[in-house]
Amino acid sequence: MTDDRSALTDRSKPSIARVYDYLLGGEENYAVDREIGDFFLRDLPGSVAIAHANRRALVRAVGAMVREGVQQFVDMGSGLPTADNVHQVALRHAPGARVAYVDHDPTVLAHGRALLGSAGRSTLVQADLREPESIRDHPDVRRLIDFNEPVAVVFSAVLHHLDDSEHPAALVRWWVDRVPPGSLVYISHFRSGGNEEARIAEQKLQDSFGRGRWRTDEEILGLFDGLELLEPGLVPCSLWRPEPEADGTAAPSDEADLPVWERLISCALARMP
Repeated sequence: MTDDRSALTDRSKPSIARVYDYLLGGEENYAVDREIGDFFLRDLPGSVAIAHANRRALVRAVGAMVREGVQQFVDMGSGLPTADNVHQVALRHAPGARVAYVDHDPTVLAHGRALLGSAGRSTLVQADLREPESIRDHPDVRRLIDFNEPVAVVFSAVLHHLDDSEHPAALVRWWVDRVPPGSLVYISHFRSGGNEEARIAEQKLQDSFGRGRWRTDEEILGLFDGLELLEPGLVPCSLWRPEPEADGTAAPSDEADLPVWERLISCALARMP
């Protein structure tokens, strides 16, 4: 049987979603994606920890958002399905949770819809996060998400792929202005570390995709303007409400305890006052 997903995919150009998939150990990627991923694995050993720290923090954050009383999610730039997707984590905590995934990559659309099947409590729409109105008004989103009730808007490792000229803070504000009090915003973002590792990694992503910028802590905090940051505020992802390892190893408690790569992606969760 022919796999129609391949017809949707341009294999000549790298995909941000597929590079992340490769770094996380997935199989939905091509040679052009693996070439970029191999640069990080070979020339920047240890850098794959960024992707894993980001994913683990997102899993913890989804559980925290449900505990804050929010059971509906809009996941911007969701990427290719991997273990512990937002809907899977949310449903473990709240059987009534609903998730709308958003991504503009046709590969994500095909594979994501195959994963979601006909569950009915989640959907995936192809849209550009720079066009928020098209997302909010999409019939599949409106079917699942009640914007009169608190919503969790998730920007996991996506806003650093926007240039300043694309106004990422204004995109966050657009959503903040259109969701009710008690809604939540979660952002994880590549963090300028003032070191050679950050400079090389940022340059590689810009050269590969022609866009994006790592930002300072002050700039990332600016994305949360007007929101109430929840504990522990903006910290490296590995320090965001960490949990002990499966082998009983204590969770890290200080940035100085982290490998350099894990310091280069930070996150925070904030609430609409």
